[in-house]
Amino acid sequence: MTKILNYIWRGWMIILGAVLTIILGIPVLLLSIKKEHYPYAYFFIRLWCLGMFYGMGFRYELIKLTDKKIDKNQQYVFISNHTSIMDVMLPCILMPQHPLCYVGKKELVKIPIFGIIYKRICVMVDRTSPRSRADVYRRCAERMEEGQSIVIFPEGGVPDDTTLILDSFKDGAFTLSSKHQSPIAVFTFVGLKEMFPFDYSKGRPGKVKVYFNDIIAPNQSIESLKAEAHQKIKNILKISI
Repeated sequence: MTKILNYIWRGWMIILGAVLTIILGIPVLLLSIKKEHYPYAYFFIRLWCLGMFYGMGFRYELIKLTDKKIDKNQQYVFISNHTSIMDVMLPCILMPQHPLCYVGKKELVKIPIFGIIYKRICVMVDRTSPRSRADVYRRCAERMEEGQSIVIFPEGGVPDDTTLILDSFKDGAFTLSSKHQSPIAVFTFVGLKEMFPFDYSKGRPGKVKVYFNDIIAPNQSIESLKAEAHQKIKNILKISI
């Protein structure tokens, strides 16, 4: 019976996503034509994230582990662990005054309707193409010059091994931070691995714990930045098991 209810719940997500994409996708498409209008498009992108997150029965608790503040006039590289599709909603929900641009995989363009909007609001990367991966830095730099911050999940995707606490980090987020001297805002999401896994027969609504770990200044080597961020997130995940 639990599996049947989970499949119905997942079906509701598809319906909810389609409705929200059709309603909010039109203003996003229109307002993202001109770069200077992106902050207005972001308002509707954030509404979509709020609708998906709360519409699926989730809520969150923000736990700050640092006194540092996010400066709305500063561009950041936002990172977190990645265990669920719902991870994608949280940065937008957390940053109402800070337009975000995601680095995401090219395959998502194939999703009907959503794919058209996705191309406008994300920097897409073809992970099989060295040229595409190299070009990400240039395109992210352009977005940051336009006043947007960048969201990257440094694990490079959701780990296939569900017993893994935290996968190794790719260099991308930390190379971008170092090249453009953008601070790294580190977050840890706890709970979504169990509440909304990629196994459609499992999951449940509930409260997600969001830890704001730290803001790391880009004054270290790429390897040092990566190691520090990985350790901060892993420490939280270890005590949350």
